[in-house]
Amino acid sequence: MTFKKPPLTLQTTTLWDYPSQHYGVGQQGDSRYVGATPSYVVWNLLTRYTRAGDLVVDPFCGSGTTIDVARDLGRNVRGFDLSPYRADITAADARELPQESGSVDFVFMDPPYSDNVKYSDDPRCIGRINATDEAYFDALGAVFREAHRVLKDRRYLAVYICDYFNKKKGFVPIGLRCLEMLASDFRLIDHVCVVRHNKSLKLGNWHKAAEEDNFYLRGFNHLFIVKKELPAPSAGERAAPRRGGKVRPS
Repeated sequence: MTFKKPPLTLQTTTLWDYPSQHYGVGQQGDSRYVGATPSYVVWNLLTRYTRAGDLVVDPFCGSGTTIDVARDLGRNVRGFDLSPYRADITAADARELPQESGSVDFVFMDPPYSDNVKYSDDPRCIGRINATDEAYFDALGAVFREAHRVLKDRRYLAVYICDYFNKKKGFVPIGLRCLEMLASDFRLIDHVCVVRHNKSLKLGNWHKAAEEDNFYLRGFNHLFIVKKELPAPSAGERAAPRRGGKVRPS
């Protein structure tokens, strides 16, 4: 019997789940890619926060999930990654994107959650930094500032990320740290929890270890939705003359 994927529906609470990694008859991105973003999550975000023809950017594009979903919805899209997985992804560091300031309508990012997965041999790769090292958060802060730079005013950024736990190194609240950093430059719109369907969560030995050693497996990802809002110009700035001596209308 062939598995039929459920129809796409908008999530209406702050607890999201997804019935499969991909929607429709094909794939968005590549299921073989470790840590691939669920296309249902990207579809929900782009449906709510973008319109046809908008420019969407993903600075950690991975196997191209965001590109495929954006094209399905009639959005323009650019995907960047230090190690491009396919030809329509541009090689770039998420902290220094080859994109004009104030040119993007929506940014989605699914950055590394510490150094759990080897994404690249590039020494600039954030996924080579353990989350217990403050350099990891310094790097993410630079990524958030770059997203702010390329976004148009009153446009949105979504960050999909998970907390970190290691029995030897302990717990790192990546989500809370990211929320704190984002709040310094963006207006917070909402915080969504997305159920994780990581294969390890289905393994009985992992759950047995969690019981015996008194720790928790990561059961959800954070999804932060924030908005760039530039301060309104002061009265003096509104009246400042343009080049050529003309006065800007208020």
